[in-house]
Amino acid sequence: MLSRLRCFWLARIIGALLVAAVLASCSAVKLAYNNLPELSYWWLDSYLDFDGAQMPRVRDELASLLAWHRRSELPKITALLREAQALAPGDITPRQVCDFVDRIRERLLVVAVQAEGPGTELALSLSPAQVDQLDHKYAKNNAEYRKEWLERAPARWKERRYERFLDRHEDFYGPLDAAQRELLKRQVAQSVFDPRALDRERRARQQEALALLRGFQSRRPPPAEARAAIHAYVQRVADPPPGPWREQQQALQEEGCRHLAALHNSTTPRQREQAVRRLQAYERDLGDLAAAL
Repeated sequence: MLSRLRCFWLARIIGALLVAAVLASCSAVKLAYNNLPELSYWWLDSYLDFDGAQMPRVRDELASLLAWHRRSELPKITALLREAQALAPGDITPRQVCDFVDRIRERLLVVAVQAEGPGTELALSLSPAQVDQLDHKYAKNNAEYRKEWLERAPARWKERRYERFLDRHEDFYGPLDAAQRELLKRQVAQSVFDPRALDRERRARQQEALALLRGFQSRRPPPAEARAAIHAYVQRVADPPPGPWREQQQALQEEGCRHLAALHNSTTPRQREQAVRRLQAYERDLGDLAAAL
């Protein structure tokens, strides 16, 4: 959701697919995962416009990161899926949901840390023109976000959030009945989600990233110092310091855990059976991916 430095970008693409595999449907998880080096290369290139020397290094590092992830992390994600299967047939508590989400976040942060070495090398190799390209990409993304979220009346973007949640939950549980849809609508209507707060935080992190990269260009720090700075940045994004944004993030997570538990606890035995089948299918997909070494 928030923009990252290069090291976190590498993790973000893998992380997005893993979250999809655990929490939502993705009929092409295996295909997308196996093609992550190519997909993520082109995504990163749209932000940085790699030069001839960077192209092969970035491709190689992305392939190495995926190989490490397949070997070291997929078994841990599979274990999480098995735990979710055990929980799905019964009622769940918000605390159980939050514990599960925290463990997913831990796995994503591990990927970010693993990517810090090659991410530092790339960050130190960027030219002023590439950082300007990143700045322009941020501006474009911000304009799109403003149009989608800030220029719409609250009723419009709340409806959009509701539709997204409905699609996600119905893919996981099957069709929701009228009472469950009404519950979901109330949850969205009463949510503490604030698109303006998110926009302010996104822009602040973008400016921090740009300042960090331009500082690298002007000071040319040794790699160890640059890596420490990138690590600190990633940690601040993952675990914001005390303040309004941290409070907002904590409120959103606690709310999400309450909402998911309430919706799950409203499901029928048939819907819970569907959820277990979904989780089993994800486990098979990840097992196939882990075996393809």
